[in-house]
Amino acid sequence: MNTTIVWRVLSLAAVTLALSAHGVAQGSTQKLSGLINDYTAALDANGPWHIVGEWSLGLEGNSGKGDFSVALSMVRADHASRGFHTHHVTLTDGVVTVLANGYRISGAAVMTGNGSLAGFSGSPIDVEITGGNTMPFSNLSVTFGGGAVDHFGDQPVEGVVTGRR
Repeated sequence: MNTTIVWRVLSLAAVTLALSAHGVAQGSTQKLSGLINDYTAALDANGPWHIVGEWSLGLEGNSGKGDFSVALSMVRADHASRGFHTHHVTLTDGVVTVLANGYRISGAAVMTGNGSLAGFSGSPIDVEITGGNTMPFSNLSVTFGGGAVDHFGDQPVEGVVTGRR
């Protein structure tokens, strides 16, 4: 009896993974959301920034396009002058590339700093949503390019997938 239950659970898991992995390829819209809670590298003598925020992503079926947005707050991690500020980063109609373990969405993003257009707005970003064999979408990484590197660093900002529909 225990073998039958284990077999049914494994079969259900296999079907769920198969359907979830092919849903985007067959033209459905995939919506994901989550949280970022990370630190930048020390970009100057004042040390790293603590960076947190909520993000959302939409993959538009087999169009090869995706939209990403994130609202971030940044504060110095280890310095008396904390320098708190916010950023909104939006990528519309980014190019979607299928990876072995997820997706990459790339393009030039509109970026704000404390509600005003940032000087590095228009910089390229790469957003990767990856996972494993149990959770196909579990991890997020955002890598900033261009002028945004001076502010966010050249290392990916990491996060987690918390919602999917």
